[in-house]
Amino acid sequence: MTRARQDRVLGLLLRDGDWVTASALADALGVTPRSIRSYVTAANARVAPGVAVESGPQGYRAGSDAAAALRAGGDTGTPRDRLHTLVRTLLDAPDGIDVFETADALHVSPATLDADLARVRGLLGATELTLERSASRARLRGTEGAQRRLLSRLAHDEMDAGSFDLAALRRTLGEGSVGAQAFGPFKTELVARLGDLGWFVNEFGIADVVMHIAIAADRTSRDRPLDAVGGAVRERPTQNQVAGIIAELSERHLGVSLGSADLQHLATLVLTRVVAPDGHEDAASATAPSSLDPEVEAVVREVVTAAADEFLVDIAHDDFVARLALHVQNLLHRAREQAWSRNPLTRSLKSTYPMIFEVAVFIASRLQQRLGIPLPDDEIAYIAMHVGGRLERSRRADQLLTATIVCPGYYDLHELLRSSVDRSLGQLVEVVGVETRVDPDWASIDTDLVLTTIDPPTTTDRIVRIQPFLTDADVERVQSAAGRIRRSRRLARLRAELERYFEPSAFVRGLAEGEGEEGVIRGLGALLEARGVIDAEYIERTIERERLSSTAFTDALAVPHALEMTASRTAIAIGIADPSIPWGDGRVQVVALVAFSETDREAFQTVFEQFVEVFSERDSVQRIVRRGTDFNAFLDELVAVIDG
Repeated sequence: MTRARQDRVLGLLLRDGDWVTASALADALGVTPRSIRSYVTAANARVAPGVAVESGPQGYRAGSDAAAALRAGGDTGTPRDRLHTLVRTLLDAPDGIDVFETADALHVSPATLDADLARVRGLLGATELTLERSASRARLRGTEGAQRRLLSRLAHDEMDAGSFDLAALRRTLGEGSVGAQAFGPFKTELVARLGDLGWFVNEFGIADVVMHIAIAADRTSRDRPLDAVGGAVRERPTQNQVAGIIAELSERHLGVSLGSADLQHLATLVLTRVVAPDGHEDAASATAPSSLDPEVEAVVREVVTAAADEFLVDIAHDDFVARLALHVQNLLHRAREQAWSRNPLTRSLKSTYPMIFEVAVFIASRLQQRLGIPLPDDEIAYIAMHVGGRLERSRRADQLLTATIVCPGYYDLHELLRSSVDRSLGQLVEVVGVETRVDPDWASIDTDLVLTTIDPPTTTDRIVRIQPFLTDADVERVQSAAGRIRRSRRLARLRAELERYFEPSAFVRGLAEGEGEEGVIRGLGALLEARGVIDAEYIERTIERERLSSTAFTDALAVPHALEMTASRTAIAIGIADPSIPWGDGRVQVVALVAFSETDREAFQTVFEQFVEVFSERDSVQRIVRRGTDFNAFLDELVAVIDG
């Protein structure tokens, strides 16, 4: 556990890239600041004389050797490393292992190895594998496909935040692995060959697929090929073409001749996760629009229309439905193969675009109901990328900030300046007026921004001084001013909405460590139920939503809620945890159970997204948690942070 917490500290510091206080790190891990200091000391010891973590008056930040420290210590000394070594040993021994001999090899006692075997059983859930024990022998039982999925899971466990790491693959397969040795050249040529065929290669999926190829090569070299598929397999020309490429590259780069079952399985992974013709994000020509399953397309269209109506978002377009339907059709193939796609952007999408992620969760929930496929967070994140792309393309011009240029007339100077502003800032501001007088009526200018080449009589946040010939520094100042205006408007709306929706009687301080997500949701939900805001069914649907995907959108805040907006009125119940409590894969300090009503549908985005934004800043969280001793104090501190 200590090693895992050291890794967690390193991961948080690497992700933030800035100074973080010991108390903030302690809250994130649910430990004391003193423990954080010991973890930092141990992390630095891994790379001595290098520096994994820098210390200073502002706390800690990732040092130049932080990434190396995170990967260091891959021997069998720590519980996780020993567990992974034990699993690899079991996978490589069809006849099982001798418990006492293995304990000696790992330099642990038989009792410790027994405990490790119990942990191995914990890894086997939903893998179709079982661990058998007879006297001093232990062995894994299950198909070769199931064993490979377990290897894939180990590799993912070795990776940080879902990003692919060659060192992690080597640790999983062993330093002498055939597949791990030639991973880089194989990947480079595979991408080139697919590109030559006119396919766009999805880099988010390619590394994961080549990892499966490396596992297949390694297992085949150990005389453990994939089990042949029973019955006739319908092979498509495109699939055979991709299989041929994989076969050729495997023999040349890896020195391994893959069997037919392996090649067809790997070709399917490529076609459903990696390549797309004509700019479609993830559709292979084998699943081009002409061969799209009409039933899948109909389900996707129905679900997208429901999401557009539920969240008032502009996504119900034919091109969006077609792209998403292709993605879902490939998703069905991946579900049958139990080969889920990893997404390194999952965490950042969830914390930065919670509204978009929530729309994706709604779509995923309906798809799960209609098509019977489970959808993990990484797959939901891919749907969120589709949603975000559609919303980005459909942004309306009236969302731009308006601007007036003040530039005294001299020949066509003001026209040149306007042209420069349109060219450099056209996606941010819309110039609706130009003042060419040296003494304009400043009070009558009511646009969001005023871009002036002369000094104004007074300065405000919306007035930006620029040069007659626009410079890069001018562009940066305008962008900064526009960002401040947008943020202040969002937060002003948020303040008004929160003061309206908070329920003073539904405030709890001191959430307990052992309550769990469902216990906290039931406790906060009961307070709103007592006020007639929601009923027991709403609480159950909130728990169902939590099971779909954790609502811990930041390292400090969880926002549990039901997908349907059926509350009698919109209300928010608040729970404070000091110290933090477990939630999903992390820990949180604030739980805001939000109940939305049908009539407040338009307020959903304001409350949801900006509320998450406020709690994404650690200093703000600490201030609110420490000083919010009761509801009034909590609201005062929250408003103070919003007003900034």
